[in-house]
Amino acid sequence: MNLIEVKGLCKSFGSLQVLQNVNLSVAAGERIAIIGGSGCGKSVFLRCLELLETPERGQVFIDGEEITAKGADVNQIRRKMGMVYQKFCLFSHLDVMDNLCLAPVRLLGMSRAEAEDMAMEWLSRVGLPSKAHTMPAILSGGQQQRIAICRCLMMNPKVLLFDEPTSALDPTMVGEVLAMIRMLAKRDLTMLIVTHEMNFAREVANRVLFLADGGIYEEGTPKDIFDSPRREKTAAFIHRMKYFNYAIKRRDFDLLEMQGGIHLFAEKYGLSSKLAYRLQLCCEELVYEMLAGCYGEAGALPAGATGRLPAWNAEPVDIVIDVSYSESADSTNISVSGGGKEFNPFHTTGEDEENVHLGITMLKKIAQKIEYRYLDGKNRIEITLRSEAARAVN
Repeated sequence: MNLIEVKGLCKSFGSLQVLQNVNLSVAAGERIAIIGGSGCGKSVFLRCLELLETPERGQVFIDGEEITAKGADVNQIRRKMGMVYQKFCLFSHLDVMDNLCLAPVRLLGMSRAEAEDMAMEWLSRVGLPSKAHTMPAILSGGQQQRIAICRCLMMNPKVLLFDEPTSALDPTMVGEVLAMIRMLAKRDLTMLIVTHEMNFAREVANRVLFLADGGIYEEGTPKDIFDSPRREKTAAFIHRMKYFNYAIKRRDFDLLEMQGGIHLFAEKYGLSSKLAYRLQLCCEELVYEMLAGCYGEAGALPAGATGRLPAWNAEPVDIVIDVSYSESADSTNISVSGGGKEFNPFHTTGEDEENVHLGITMLKKIAQKIEYRYLDGKNRIEITLRSEAARAVN
C-alpha cells in the first residue's frame, strides 16, 4: 500500500483553475521534489494534501485513510504529516523548547520530561542544543527553519511536506537548511519537497515532478528530468539560462557591489562556494585588465583633446559583465565587453610572457575556452569555465 494516493484532484480559486485531475502515488521512503514555474500550483498541491486547501473534486489518501472523505477525522490524519512552511511559523511567545514540546505533550500524551529529552536529541542533531531556551525572534532565519523542522519531527510523522523551505531565507542561510534536509533524506523519511533549488532537487530526490498546465506535466528520476526531459515545457524550464549582469560606467566603480552581486547569484542558483569565488576573481581581473588596457593610462588626454582632464576616478568607461550558468550543461560563462582601444589581455608573445599578470595566468588555467574579438569599436571577451565535474577530476 502506498503512503499517499491522490486521485483526480481538482482545485480552483474562482475562475482560476490551478489543479486539474492530478493523480499521484507515493511509496514509503520516497523523496519527491516538486518543481515548476511561479503560480503553477506547487504549494497549493501540498496544502490540499493536508486539507489546508479544500479541493473541489478528487480524493486524497494518507496511509490508507481518506482525508477528503465526508466525516473523516481530519486532525487525526494530519498527525501523520509534518508541514514545513516558508515563513517558519514558530510561536513567537514561546521559547524553542516550548515550541518543540507543545504538540507531543498535548496531542500525543507524551510527558514533558520525555518531550524535552526528544527535543534535546533533535536540537543536538541539528547543532542547536544551546538554543533550547532562546526566543524565536533572537534566532536567525536559518536557525528558525531548522527549529521548525525539528518541531515537525517531534510528532513522528510518516510524511514530511516542505513548502519552499528556503525561499524566505537570506542566501547565506540556505545551505544550513538544505544540509538538514539532506540529513533527513539519509534516514529514508518520506518527503515531498517544493523547491526552486535545482541542484538540491537533483541530489536529494529519487523522483521529480514538474508541474505545468494544471497538473503533473512530466515526472521521472532526477536524471530523466534534469538531463533528458521529454516534453517541451519541461525542457524549456530545465534548460533555461541564469544570468547576472553588471555595468561599469566609471573607473571608481563599486567593486564590493559587483562581488556581492556575484555571490548572491551563485547562492540563488546553488553554485558551489569555490565556483562563486572563481567567478569573483575572474570578473575582477578582467575588469581591471580592461580598465588599464582599453582606456589608457590615468591622466592621459585622448589624442586631439584639449582642455582640463576630469579627475581620473570620474573618467567614463563602458564595461559590461554578463555571467550565465546552465544547469543542463554544467556550464558557467563570463562575457565582458568594453570600448576604448583594441586590447586583448590574453595575447602575449615572446618577452611579453614575462610581464603577464598572475590573474591572467590563473584565468588561462581554469578556463575551458577563451575567445576575444574586436567588433564595432568594442572589445569582447568570452570565457567558459571548466565544469564542476571536470574541476573535481583535476
